[in-house]
Amino acid sequence: MRKADGLFKLIGLCLLAGVLVAGMLFPVVGAAGVMSNQASETVEKTSSDLADIPPPLVTTVTDNAGQPIATLYDQFRLPINENQINEAMKWALVSVEDKRFYEHHGVDWQGTLRAAVSNSTGADTQGASSLTQQLTKNYLINVVYRNDPIGQKKAQEQSISRKLKEARIAINLETKLTKQQILANYLNIVEFSRQIFGIGAAAHAYFDTTPEKLTVPQAALLAGLVNNPINNDPWKHPDKATARRNLVFDRMVENKKLAKADADRFKGEPLGVVADGPKKGAANCIGAGAEDGFFCQYVEDYLIKAGFTKDQLYTGGYTIKTTLDQRANHEAKASAEAQVDKTQPYIANTLSLIKPGKQRHEVVALAANRDYGQNPDAGQTTYTLPAGVYNSGGAGSSYKVFTTAAAMEKGIVGIYTPVDVPENYVSHVFTGGGDSCPQTGPPLRSRWYCVGNAGDYSRVAQGANIQTALATSPNTTFVELEDRLGSTAPAIDIARRLGMRDTMASTIGGGTADPKSQDEKKRLSQAQVYGPNGNNPGYGAFTLGFSPLSGLELGNVGATILSGGVWCPPTPIGAVTDRNGKPVPVKEAPCEQAVPEGLANTLAVGMSKDDQPGGTSFKAASGAGWNRPSIGKTGTTQANVSAAFFGGTPQLAGAAMTFKFGGGRGGICDGGPGQVSLCGGGRDGNIFGGHAPARTFFGAMKNILDGQPPADLPQPDPQYMGGGAR
Repeated sequence: MRKADGLFKLIGLCLLAGVLVAGMLFPVVGAAGVMSNQASETVEKTSSDLADIPPPLVTTVTDNAGQPIATLYDQFRLPINENQINEAMKWALVSVEDKRFYEHHGVDWQGTLRAAVSNSTGADTQGASSLTQQLTKNYLINVVYRNDPIGQKKAQEQSISRKLKEARIAINLETKLTKQQILANYLNIVEFSRQIFGIGAAAHAYFDTTPEKLTVPQAALLAGLVNNPINNDPWKHPDKATARRNLVFDRMVENKKLAKADADRFKGEPLGVVADGPKKGAANCIGAGAEDGFFCQYVEDYLIKAGFTKDQLYTGGYTIKTTLDQRANHEAKASAEAQVDKTQPYIANTLSLIKPGKQRHEVVALAANRDYGQNPDAGQTTYTLPAGVYNSGGAGSSYKVFTTAAAMEKGIVGIYTPVDVPENYVSHVFTGGGDSCPQTGPPLRSRWYCVGNAGDYSRVAQGANIQTALATSPNTTFVELEDRLGSTAPAIDIARRLGMRDTMASTIGGGTADPKSQDEKKRLSQAQVYGPNGNNPGYGAFTLGFSPLSGLELGNVGATILSGGVWCPPTPIGAVTDRNGKPVPVKEAPCEQAVPEGLANTLAVGMSKDDQPGGTSFKAASGAGWNRPSIGKTGTTQANVSAAFFGGTPQLAGAAMTFKFGGGRGGICDGGPGQVSLCGGGRDGNIFGGHAPARTFFGAMKNILDGQPPADLPQPDPQYMGGGAR
């Protein structure tokens, strides 16, 4: 039975060889009697795909000076041209894979018939595909069908139709390309294991060299790999890799491209690959490192939001020049980590910095106390802590700026309008205060919302106005101001306009720090929750900032205020060019006048006393030696579970946030720099926005702006200054 099977197999393979010969004659005798028109069209289409579909390349991400910080790729490929392949590599490959490469016209018929007979008679299985045929197969698998398992399977199936199609395409290619071009194309496409594709990447990854400089032993090792890159991996299987390399030496000797004495000498040499695995950058933002990884991740997220697909970013061979200032980012990281240790459980400390401007708001730093990485035991995370929207506890009283801006826009107050600072305040608009509110009349299904101050404000109450209230931050003053607005809707609207775009579109509930949580997605957005009337039960606390937010967007609010009220998207993109160096447009939201310039300038003056004596961030600012005109606002949430500071100068704005991340009970206790942790026993914390967040902000800003002359804040507009009347 085995002999009969072998006979039938031999007959079948002979028929295949006959069909392939007919295929070889196709260019001469035409399609009639050889292949149908449909088959011819399929071959032409596939040939066109090989010419028109570019191979995946590595995308490079750089800082604002053009220095690479990360590579993004699906296939690590460094393309080369035909002049960059040295003779050793050419002859090593040709000798072991297709010794008649320079003699045939796409299909090695002698090798095909030899392999057919050998395979059918039970001898060692032999390949028959020429390098041109292998180019076709590899291009289909690694490029055309790289995301299509069905297409990849068809490109590898053992069938007469597939072999015939492959042969026809190879013959077609040989009429269009020179032998050197075919070799270069093959060596740019073929896989060398571990996401390494092409000889340029292989020379770099295996030997830290270039294709032009490959030695004969190095070329022999790489030529031997293409047959079975996983099995012959020199790090995992050095014995198999050595045996395969030595076989290549023997084939080179047979092909009269290497002297036997040299082959014997080379066989005694070590493999010589770089130590500890291939030399190549990480395939994603992990390669940007602990410090710059958060920025890189924001770049990726930003471009996907702008319309790029992840596949495009990881295969397009782009050069993405970002707005990252590595010095500023280093200072931001150092300051964040100085306040909260990177391994401190359950606490994140972040800082986002943006350049104000009326044309662009360029993000220059995104830093955290945590390192960017995949080892949680070392405090690492790949969540975009400085930029993402997290249910972090909130930014606290920083949101009082939005209530103030809304009231200024409606003409209710100016920055010098006197205000009351009562010890407690009971709202006449908002409900849901619970038992903390005093009984005021007949029992209600939902009691009126009421609020008290965190501390003694009796001294502040004397002669207080909006400017001093922003600096000292009494809760009662701003809930009363919210009442005068009639709802939270105006403050929510102006918060969105000033910069809290993704924040206001995010959910208000949750309990998870993962912004991709399905439970979060099912909840209503913050704007929807507050509703058109903005006075749902409990939401009088909007001005006290208890809801999820993005620290980057909060920092961009500062940039908008310092840009004369012009909002621009916080962009990390300087320029994008394609694999050919041509500019690629990035779809970004246009800048817009979010609030009148006079309002923004006057609000900036209203926020200018926070770092002065009596202001909530004075101690942190003076401790850092801060002496520049600036705006600022602190914030702290209920039970001191999070705190924030945002502000800036005309040169640089930003926000620092300290919040719980990843679990833990109770509030955050702040004993000073490096002594920030969760309070024991689930107790309320003692942290405030003027503590770790303000220290983080001023500590970084002082060093970053050192050497730059101070810039004055804008002049206030009398329309928004207010006066003695309430």
